[in-house]
Amino acid sequence: MGKKSAPRRLAENEARAYGRLIRTSPQKINLVAQSIRGMDCEKALSELTFSKRRIAGEVKKVLQSAIANAENNQQLDIDRLYVAEASAGRDLVMKRWRPRARGRVGRIFKPFSNLTIVVREREETA
Repeated sequence: MGKKSAPRRLAENEARAYGRLIRTSPQKINLVAQSIRGMDCEKALSELTFSKRRIAGEVKKVLQSAIANAENNQQLDIDRLYVAEASAGRDLVMKRWRPRARGRVGRIFKPFSNLTIVVREREETA
C-alpha cells in the first residue's frame, strides 16, 4: 500500500550528478561549467584538470560522479558520454560583517552554489 514511485525525470541515455553547498558564487562556477558544456567527458575532465580556476576541482568531482552514475546505475558506455547540461544555481548565503569607520558596518556576503551536470550517451552513427 506504499506510494507509487515517481517517473524518471531523465531519459534512458542520461545520468545526472548534483553538487550542493559549493563554496563559491554561481557566477564563478558557471564560467567553468560553460567551458565544458557539449564536450566529450574525457576532454572535459582533462580541461578541468589543467584549469587555473580554483573551483575547477569541485566541478571535476561532480563530473566524475555523473560519469560513475552513468556507468553503474544506467549501464551506459563511458566512451560515448558527453556533457549535455552543466548549470549552476544559488544556494545559501552566509552574511558576515566587518567594522568600518565611525561605527558603521561593511557587509560581507559569502555565497554558496549548487551545480548540476547531466551526461548523455551519443547515438551510434552507422
